[in-house]
Amino acid sequence: MVQFDPLSAAFAADPYALYAELRQLPEPYYHAPSGVYLLARYADVDQAARLPQMLRSLDHLKSAEEIEAQRKANNWHDMPNHQRFVQFSLLETDGATHQRLRRLVLKEFSKALVERHRDMIQRYVDTLLDRLLEQRHIDFIGDLAAHVPGHIIGNVLGVPDADCPQLRTWSENIVQFFEVDRSATHKQLAEQATTEFYRYLGTLIDQRRRRPAEDLLSVLVAAQQAGEMDETELISTSMLILMAGHGSTIDVLGTGMLALLQHPQQLARLTAQPTLVPTAVQEMFRYDSPLPYFHRFAAEPVTIGGQTYPSGTKFGLLYGSANRDPAYFENAEAFDVSRTPNRHIAFGRGAHLCLGNYLSRLDMEVIFSTLLRRVRHIELREAQPTFRPGLVSRGLQQLELTLIA
Repeated sequence: MVQFDPLSAAFAADPYALYAELRQLPEPYYHAPSGVYLLARYADVDQAARLPQMLRSLDHLKSAEEIEAQRKANNWHDMPNHQRFVQFSLLETDGATHQRLRRLVLKEFSKALVERHRDMIQRYVDTLLDRLLEQRHIDFIGDLAAHVPGHIIGNVLGVPDADCPQLRTWSENIVQFFEVDRSATHKQLAEQATTEFYRYLGTLIDQRRRRPAEDLLSVLVAAQQAGEMDETELISTSMLILMAGHGSTIDVLGTGMLALLQHPQQLARLTAQPTLVPTAVQEMFRYDSPLPYFHRFAAEPVTIGGQTYPSGTKFGLLYGSANRDPAYFENAEAFDVSRTPNRHIAFGRGAHLCLGNYLSRLDMEVIFSTLLRRVRHIELREAQPTFRPGLVSRGLQQLELTLIA
């Protein structure tokens, strides 16, 4: 009998044993408390992510009364700014609205345009590492990983450097409400953070209307002034870009570093062959995916894994499980910095493929290349680092290291 408790310490420490059990079941496991069928095999997750009739929301098929009843059942109600800017976003929309909003930002996150930021990222990482090498004993998460992605995405959007730490706090307080545990305290925290974030962005947007700059926020403001998006979409899209640029990259930086330290032969190989860093970064995303779960709704009857499900069925796409599926990946449980091909699904598939995947990978490539070049020895200071509990995201609470130049 499968025991699925995504908030347990055991699941946080090792979800992959449970994922292996789920993959062996003859049909997707139904998690009654959340009313979701969990797709664990690569083939099923890949298919569901690509199907155009698999949507993030079915609100367009429901009346206003039904939508409100569903929000109350899921505790998504009585938080007006969260509902306006977070529950509605590029991530949560489908169809023509999603395509329109995605098109407005897609160019800015192309591989060619993202590459323009390499020198800026390198300067920031070098400056950060200068101080950390003097310090020697560090929390890799809090002292390094948490600083880079937010600074970089803030720079791309046009946020002053001094404000970037506050953006991380707001982002974490908003995102935590997507987890299974939606307590009153978590709800209040999410709404308060959304409100403060909204007011901050409103001030920044007013500044760009008066004085446009060479940044993404100015591009979005111009789109809003041209009638290509409304005020809510402008705030929501800006907020999503900043939130998405924080947590997942911080998490995979931590788990990627841990994987290297727990596999010293792979670390030695990467040190000897630094040209493998881009391949190693892709393996970090596969091996311990930072966003292991996303939901989809069937807008019409769908057949997955030979079984047909009715319209309205909710599915949980377990990207973390799919990326360890031995039916698709050779030696799936092994961490291999030279793995190729590596068609992992950590960035999703189809219409909701992660917009920021090039920028996230560039952040990581610069960080790990710099560490390999400037740090002679990296030592793990705790035998078993602790992972945060939860299903939606996977990351370490901290990662205590010693750096020796």
